[in-house]
Amino acid sequence: MSKKQKTNLTRIIVGIILLILIHFLENDNELIMLCMYLIPYLILGYDILYKAFLSIKNRQSFDENFLMAIATIGALAMKEYHEGVEVMFFYQIGEWFQSYAIGRSRKNIANLMDIRPEYANIEKDGEIIQVDPDDVSIGDVIIVKVGEKIPIDGFVIDGQTSLNTSALTGESKPRDVGINDEVISGCINMTSPIKVKTSKAFEDSTVSKVLDLIENATNNKAKSEDFITKFAKYYTPAVVYSAIALAIIPPLYIRFIQNGPLQFTSWIYRALTFLVISCPCALVISIPLSFFAGIGGASNQGILIKGSNYLEQLAKTKYVAFDKTGTVTLGIFEVTTIHNSDFSKDELLEYAAHAEAYSNHPIGKSIIKEYGKKIDKNRIDSIKEIPGKGIEAIIDGKKVLTGNEKLIEDNNIEVVHCHETGTIVHLAIDGKYKGHIHIGDQIKQNSKQAIEQLKSDGIKKTIMLTGDEESIASNVGNTLNIDQVYANLLPQDKVSKLEELLKMKDENETLAFVGDGINDAPVLSLADVGIAMGSLGSDAAIEAADVVLMDDDPLKISKAIRIAKKCMRIVYENIYFAIGVKIIVLILSAFGITDMWLAIFADVGVMVIAVINAMRALKVKNI
Repeated sequence: MSKKQKTNLTRIIVGIILLILIHFLENDNELIMLCMYLIPYLILGYDILYKAFLSIKNRQSFDENFLMAIATIGALAMKEYHEGVEVMFFYQIGEWFQSYAIGRSRKNIANLMDIRPEYANIEKDGEIIQVDPDDVSIGDVIIVKVGEKIPIDGFVIDGQTSLNTSALTGESKPRDVGINDEVISGCINMTSPIKVKTSKAFEDSTVSKVLDLIENATNNKAKSEDFITKFAKYYTPAVVYSAIALAIIPPLYIRFIQNGPLQFTSWIYRALTFLVISCPCALVISIPLSFFAGIGGASNQGILIKGSNYLEQLAKTKYVAFDKTGTVTLGIFEVTTIHNSDFSKDELLEYAAHAEAYSNHPIGKSIIKEYGKKIDKNRIDSIKEIPGKGIEAIIDGKKVLTGNEKLIEDNNIEVVHCHETGTIVHLAIDGKYKGHIHIGDQIKQNSKQAIEQLKSDGIKKTIMLTGDEESIASNVGNTLNIDQVYANLLPQDKVSKLEELLKMKDENETLAFVGDGINDAPVLSLADVGIAMGSLGSDAAIEAADVVLMDDDPLKISKAIRIAKKCMRIVYENIYFAIGVKIIVLILSAFGITDMWLAIFADVGVMVIAVINAMRALKVKNI
C-alpha cells in the first residue's frame, strides 16, 4: 500500500472505533452527542468537505464530494448523527477500495516504466564512466554489465550474453545474443558483459518510444468512457434539483392543496437519502478503472494498447487482415538455390549483390549476406528502385535488372520460370536473361495456431494482403488456412484493397490489420485497429499502430482481442449494475420506502462491488 492508502485506512479504523465507543456513551444532551459525532465525522470526512468547498468556490459544485457533504451535513442537522457519520464512513471505504484497485493497475504499468535506464557506461581513457543516456551519440560504443538495463538500441560488437526481455514482451524466456545481433533498450543483461554500438539516439530508442506510448495511453478515451463523463455532467445537477424539489414540493402540496400538516422533516430526510443514492461514484470511478486495468493487464503481457478507444474497437473485431513477411512468416530470408544460364553462379550472385547494395529490404540483405564479400561501390554508377518490381542499376557500365518477373517482362526480356515455390529474384544484364535466385522464408511456429485460435474466437474472416507473387502467397495461405489471399499488391494496392474490405463489414464490426510496422504504416493507419508485430519494438510499429505486440508471436493477436472483450464485458456489467440499482432505489426513496442504510448500499456498496469487478480486468495471464 502507498503512504496515502495507509493514512486513509488508519482514518477508517479510527473512525469505526470512535463510532463504537460513542454507541456505548449515549447521552440525552443533543449538543454533547453532536460534538461527539463530529469528531469521527471530521476525521473521516475533512478531505471531502474541503474538496466540496473548493468545488463550490470554483463553481463546479455538482460532483460526488458536494453530494456527500450536503447529504451528511443535512443528516447531522436533522439530528441523524449516526447515519450522517456512517454515510461518510462507508464512502471512505469505497474510496479506499478504488485507490487500491488503481494502485494494482498502476503497478503493472510501473513494471514497464522501470525499463527506463538511468545511465549508460562508456569507456574513456581506459576507465568506464557513467553518463546520461541523452549524452550518448549514434555510433558510440557503450558497455552493458551483468544486471544492467541496455540504455540505447544498437548492435553487439563484442561479447555474447542472454537478455531478459520480459519487461517489454511479457515472456520470461531469455534471448541469446552475440556479435552483430541487434539489441534494444529496456532489456536486462543476464550473463556476460557486452559492448554495444548504438544505432539510435536515446530519444528515438525503443525504451523512450514505449514509455511515451504508455504515458499517453489514458488520453484516448473510449465512447463508453466519454458517455459516462457526459452522463455524470448532466446527471448530477439533475438529481440535486430533483432532491430539492422532493424536499419542498410534496410538503407544500400536502399543506396547501390537501390541507394537511406541514411536514418538511420527513421529506428533507427523503431528499437527503435521494442525494446519497444518486451519487454517480460507481460509474465515474469503475468505468475508467476498468479500461485502465485492461490496458495495464495487457501491457504486463507485452501488448501495448494506445488508449481505451482502441481497446473498445479491438473487442468488436470480426475481420483480421495480415501482411505476410514478418507477420505470419519469420521474415528471415536465405538464398536456397541459384539457377544460372551463361553466367556462373558466383557471377550471378555478385551482380545481384551489387544491385542490392543500398537496399534495406530483407530480400536484398539476404543476397548480400549470401555473397559474403565486400561490395565495391565504385563499380556502381547508378541505382534506381522500381516500387513493387525491383531494381535497375548500372554496374561496370552494364544495365542490370534484378527483381520479379514483371520487371523483366516490362523490359521485353523472356523470363525463365522457376519450379520452386518461394521468392524468386530474376537477373538480366544488357537485355539478356542471366538466371534467378530462389530465396526462402519460413512460416512462424505459432502462425497456424494463431489463425485457428482467431476463428474459434468468432472472427468471421481472415485475409492476407501481400506483395509476393500469387504462388508464394497461395502456398502460405493454404498452409495457414487463411480464408482469402490477395497477392502482387503494391503499397498503394494494399490501401485500396483494405478500403474495399472496410466497406464490406457492418458498422458495429471492426477490421484489424496486422503488419510488421516497417512498410505497412498507411494500412495500419487506415484499419479500424492497426496491430503491429513490434519486432521487439521497431519505431514504425510504435508510431503507426494502435496496438503493439512487443514480440513477434502471432498468438498475441487473439490474446489482445480476448483481453479487450473481457474488459468491455466488465465495463457493461458495471454500467448496467450501477444504473439499474440506482434507478430502483431512487424510485423507492422518492416514495419513502428506503432509509439511509439502503442509500449507503446503493452508493458505496454498488461502488465497491463495481470497483472489485473492474479489478478483474487485470487478470489476463491465462485468458
